[in-house]
Amino acid sequence: MKLSVFITEHVDEILLEWVAFARTLGPATHDMSVLALQDHARPILEEIALDIETRQSAEQQEEKSQGQAPEDLRSAAAVHGTQRQVSDFSLVQLAAEFRALRATVLRLWLPNVRLMSGATVQEMVRFNEAIDQALAESIVTYSARGDQSRELFLAVLGHDLRAPLSTMSMAATLLLRPGLEADQVPVIAARVQRSAKLMTSMVADLLGFTRTQLGSKMPTLRAPTDVKRVCEEAAEDAAATHPSTAFEVHASGDLAGSFDPVRLHQLFANLLVNAAQYGSKGLPVVISAAKVEHDLVVGVTNHGPPIPESAWRSIFKPLIQLPAGDDDERPRTSLGLGLFVAREIALAHGGSIDVRSDEVDGTTFTVRLPLHAAEAG
Repeated sequence: MKLSVFITEHVDEILLEWVAFARTLGPATHDMSVLALQDHARPILEEIALDIETRQSAEQQEEKSQGQAPEDLRSAAAVHGTQRQVSDFSLVQLAAEFRALRATVLRLWLPNVRLMSGATVQEMVRFNEAIDQALAESIVTYSARGDQSRELFLAVLGHDLRAPLSTMSMAATLLLRPGLEADQVPVIAARVQRSAKLMTSMVADLLGFTRTQLGSKMPTLRAPTDVKRVCEEAAEDAAATHPSTAFEVHASGDLAGSFDPVRLHQLFANLLVNAAQYGSKGLPVVISAAKVEHDLVVGVTNHGPPIPESAWRSIFKPLIQLPAGDDDERPRTSLGLGLFVAREIALAHGGSIDVRSDEVDGTTFTVRLPLHAAEAG
């Protein structure tokens, strides 16, 4: 059977193996649907089958072999590269998908080949050229999307750092004025402290993000930890950033466990600051903590405009920020990394984080962590 015909007639069988392999990759473990995992696999296969049957000159074949063939950035493979970047697949994982696709097609097709003729070998050559071309187009669009994300990140970084820097500069100017009233010094000092905390939070999130982009998990150093105390300290830090918001800590029972207390503080503080930023003015932000069987369950709740269900997954991606009101002057303390870093810390502890949001009960981010390292497995 000709390879192009085999691909066309057995595309569903090939796609089943594509999905099975994609589920072994990191991002696919986060409940991606079969449709999301298949993405543009079917049209990619259709384009490959068509390419095998398309006549090409010796010059065109040489260009392909040297990686100089023109790239179609509107092809299914090109769109696939963009979508995989959006779905947090790494470049290595993207390449692994095409390697698996190549191996799957050949493994399923070869038993149907009765005679290994020159024409058969040529079909295999054309198939490998088409796979390589599709991979190249995916890499180009994947990389372009990554470049756009980095440029956006730098723009957001510059924008969000400008506000606390301006506040600190203004405070220095006021302190240098002759005749400054003594009772004004604590007020100015509080502004400087608040701006410093904002910048510290941004730097901590930036470092966490950088580690994950280098392929490393968020580093953790476990020790016996009183989670109630960590919640209280995180609430104190959040209150220093958002002094107009009331923070309540509801902790019940013995909350000792094996965690990284520094990372846990960062996780809870990020959630609390995020809740204060997007919650309704005048309403408290509540952090609750309790043991549920072998897990520690921590919830952070605020009341305000609900998060659309369509955004419940995307808000944990880097550089995602929900819009605040135009007249909202509360400090923006996130580079669009706070929830991303919170998720990475939860995963590093063997746990999880999710969100539920509606008009009645408000928005609650729930963190579930195994109490002991051995249970994190």
